[in-house]
Amino acid sequence: MEFNSIYFIGAGGIGMAALERYFLAQGKNVAGYDRTPSELTQSLESEGVQLTFDPDPELIPENFRNPKSTLVVYTAAMPDDFVLLRWFRERGFEVVKRARVLGIITRQSKGLCFAGTHGKTTTSSMAAHILHSAPVGCNAFLGGVLRNYGSNFLLSTTSPYSVIEADEFDRSFHQLSPYIAVVTSTDPDHLDIYGNEQNYLEGFAHFTSLITPGGALVMHTGLKLKPRLADGVRLYTYSRDAGDFHAERIRMGGGEIVFDLVTPWETISDISLGVPVEINIENAIAAMAACRLVDAPADVMRQAIASFQGPKRRFEFWVKQPGNNGKVMVDDYAHHPQELAASISSVRALYPGRKITAIFQPHLYTRTRDFAPEFAAALSLADKVILLPIYPARELPIEGVDSQLILKDITVADKAFYSKQQLLEMIPKLDLDIVMTLGAGDIDRLLPDIARLLQHK
Repeated sequence: MEFNSIYFIGAGGIGMAALERYFLAQGKNVAGYDRTPSELTQSLESEGVQLTFDPDPELIPENFRNPKSTLVVYTAAMPDDFVLLRWFRERGFEVVKRARVLGIITRQSKGLCFAGTHGKTTTSSMAAHILHSAPVGCNAFLGGVLRNYGSNFLLSTTSPYSVIEADEFDRSFHQLSPYIAVVTSTDPDHLDIYGNEQNYLEGFAHFTSLITPGGALVMHTGLKLKPRLADGVRLYTYSRDAGDFHAERIRMGGGEIVFDLVTPWETISDISLGVPVEINIENAIAAMAACRLVDAPADVMRQAIASFQGPKRRFEFWVKQPGNNGKVMVDDYAHHPQELAASISSVRALYPGRKITAIFQPHLYTRTRDFAPEFAAALSLADKVILLPIYPARELPIEGVDSQLILKDITVADKAFYSKQQLLEMIPKLDLDIVMTLGAGDIDRLLPDIARLLQHK
């Protein structure tokens, strides 16, 4: 891009951070605004991003005030009438959404694009780790900070491949031109954007139509999605037990999960999961399928999956005391009913017979309104449920929509609603064994305190 300076509005978002790191690596000046400081914004500042947390236009640095040399990038979650957006537009700056910039960057490479209601962060992260471990390398723009690297961005100046988490929110993934597309799931979500399930599925169908000739779609078996593929695009299916790519000889025990990967061309034996939870069997199959289609060597895939530590907030252990009665705390970004059910079920399989307490912060008023019964059913898989207030993100409150909408239908008798402060006050008083913290809001800010209180019990 011809701009020397890039200004980000919503700069503390995980997807924006990858672009900020990309432009820093290109030698550009990078600055931006976000509402609140965080661990991620601190990392970005230490890497060279100039950040402010006050939307006063007077705080925009001098070398970002020239419309001829500055590109303005904003997140789709930002209101269109936001004061900084108005200031830049009124002065003739080029102002674009993050998705458009990502599309431009990745069009210059062969993109491995991972889409789906859930699973896309982990699968894309696994694929990035595989290719980064291989001689070919990759660029990666991910939705989670990889614990292997402490970043959600990987850079290669020579690789033809980019790994991209393809987000369906605001139809952002329609800006991409995938070489390999993976669709993990199409359970309805973001109905504030799509309106209904039919439109949501149409959004994914259009995404599949963007795959470039010579490329491929890797799709989970059994989806309602009817892909629209251009001539010359191959279709492959996958799942744990069936499809062109699937697992055989799954062995679980002693804290390990090992399986053989069956592909259309060969069987790759003894894949050992670095993060050994059941849901990662399918995640690994999807990631390895995409990488196999760009000729990643079998031995590299095996080693990479074994050394993969996972993204932060995706099945991340905060407390893991030894012994059969040792306290355990697992954090997961799950914020859709299907994700919650899969996450709780995976912990149940890891710790059979133990008492699971699920602490869930609902994310968005619209999602709570649209899926309250499904959230209640998923959370009822736990033994004890604690709900926090809804995290609003980009939304204003909706009358009659709060966490009680979920709580009333949860079938386990041991259930409660607490504020965040009440939760911290109650943890020393509660009978806790396995604790799961769940949600996509700011519940992560509580994790250090929850872990400390749990370990001191």
